[in-house]
Amino acid sequence: MEQLQLPLLWAMLCTYIASFMLYAFSIWAKRPQIRAFGSQIAWLGMVLNGVLMVLRALLINGIPLNNGFEFGMCFAFALVLTFNIVERKFDLAAVGVFVLPIAVVLSIWLLSVDMSIMPLMPALRSYWLSFHVTAAVIAYGTFALSFALSIAYLIKEKSSIKEDSLPQLQVLDEVSYKMIFIGLPFLTIMLITGAVWAEYAWGSFWSWDPKETWALITWLVYAFYLHVRF
Repeated sequence: MEQLQLPLLWAMLCTYIASFMLYAFSIWAKRPQIRAFGSQIAWLGMVLNGVLMVLRALLINGIPLNNGFEFGMCFAFALVLTFNIVERKFDLAAVGVFVLPIAVVLSIWLLSVDMSIMPLMPALRSYWLSFHVTAAVIAYGTFALSFALSIAYLIKEKSSIKEDSLPQLQVLDEVSYKMIFIGLPFLTIMLITGAVWAEYAWGSFWSWDPKETWALITWLVYAFYLHVRF
């Protein structure tokens, strides 16, 4: 079954590319009816992404959150899943032209990452790993969607794109804010569980390595944004 990972990953990449192209064509040709087809293809890509995650879970006999390949795979899934839900609720199909490129880049990156299954280091064999990385996946998935919505906001604000091509500025701003409002608590959980796990594994809550430092900087930036927004 391990050999199925690469074909699934390629299928996922091709589907995400096709979805992006349909979204882009719908805006360029001013044919919003094509967006529905692009949305369906995005759902198909998410399903393929989910099948790859299930396959990986079966191969490692656990939750696929143990290395960079598995994190990237779950990150892409969380991003597209969140977008598909938000797109249905707020009629944001046109924003897919900004969201799907992120999924495409993640999929291309996954093709360059070692996907072989290796035994975990003793320090990583902990239940804290699942809590820590799951929180990170949700946080970064919502933040990535907020980023895409913000790009759409800036483009609509600064250009002469027709009103029916992209959602209203107020909608883009409000949904972007809601994504950050959801993501920040999960980023907080990620930092706390990471510190507890570090104490358990290495005897220190914080060591100021680059990953920890930039995670803290990210938290401060989003916390400042919410503070100013309130």
